[in-house]
Amino acid sequence: MTKLSVNINKIATLRNARGGNVPDLLKVAVDIQRFGGQGITIHPRPDERHIRYQDARDLKAIITTEYNIEGNPQHNFIDLVLECRPDQVTLVPDAIGAITSSAGWDTIKNQEYLTEVIQEFQKNGIRTSIFVDPILEMIEGAKKTGTDRIELYTESFAHQYSLGNERGIDPYVEAAKLANELGLGINAGHDLSLDNIKFFKENIPGLLEVSIGHALISEALYLGLDNTVNMYLNKLK
Repeated sequence: MTKLSVNINKIATLRNARGGNVPDLLKVAVDIQRFGGQGITIHPRPDERHIRYQDARDLKAIITTEYNIEGNPQHNFIDLVLECRPDQVTLVPDAIGAITSSAGWDTIKNQEYLTEVIQEFQKNGIRTSIFVDPILEMIEGAKKTGTDRIELYTESFAHQYSLGNERGIDPYVEAAKLANELGLGINAGHDLSLDNIKFFKENIPGLLEVSIGHALISEALYLGLDNTVNMYLNKLK
């Protein structure tokens, strides 16, 4: 079964909009795990506009499933990850001020830098994943960095699928096949939703984990958080 890691950035966004501690980010993380979620993902950014660095520290104590921290490996982020020691770190090439992730790494151009960062995390017992577009050369480049996994950036698939174009998944299938051949684990995320997750999962060989936040939290406004988490789990079986 493909694991579901729930990104709780949007919970932090809602909390920060009003100040105080409602909704309680830590309680939501506990509840998601109690509802069946198999991991918690956060993506702290330098401006801390949703997840704060202190949230990352506080969550460490209450996550009993898998803890995944995403972000651009700049100095403050690297220090935070080494302090928190999550199960997995996902490296994402976000520009400062970016609203959301918009592209994967150029693993060829940034090979030396990524290799250095990955070795530091692995030396500290943290599994690594690189956010990549479904481009075969980028998959090959990721392998050369020594990363444990890749995370396929799925915005393009989700957009094409919403237009009725199921062939939009083809580059992802080829990327997954190559990753499997190279011995890379496969994660995926960005714009995956209840509408498209089953089709994506059924067509991607060796899909280990999906990280879903914006869609899942938005769907939960209508369906309830417990129900939504379990709807995803059923589609990922």
